[in-house]
Amino acid sequence: QVQLVESGGGLVPAGGSLRLSCTDSGRPFRSRGMGWFRPAPGKALEFVAAITWNDSRTFYADSVKGRFTISRANAENTVYLQMNSLKPEDTAVYYCAKDRNSFKTWIMQPKPTDFGSWGQGTQVTVSS
Repeated sequence: QVQLVESGGGLVPAGGSLRLSCTDSGRPFRSRGMGWFRPAPGKALEFVAAITWNDSRTFYADSVKGRFTISRANAENTVYLQMNSLKPEDTAVYYCAKDRNSFKTWIMQPKPTDFGSWGQGTQVTVSS
């Protein structure tokens, strides 16, 4: 049963922008933190960005800080990842994920193991 569905990926030139969306058809959404991950060389998954359930905190990987923005629209059960100033090294499949626990406010950057539901991924390709 697919609950998280990503969209918005595509092919863009370096310096371009994309906005990824992840819509959650399951419950609950409002009480769960959400995150974005991508595969990285030598790693199963690389953390990209996360947002707490109450929108009180956001976290970013150093490699995307200042270029990517994560946000959520609870009325739409959707989390977004606005990606600006894209670089070829941002090329990857981007996965969104939902926290295993409700009402949990992360103190530090969450890990993949903090998330219990994952989407199918959306491909982002940045040409040089």
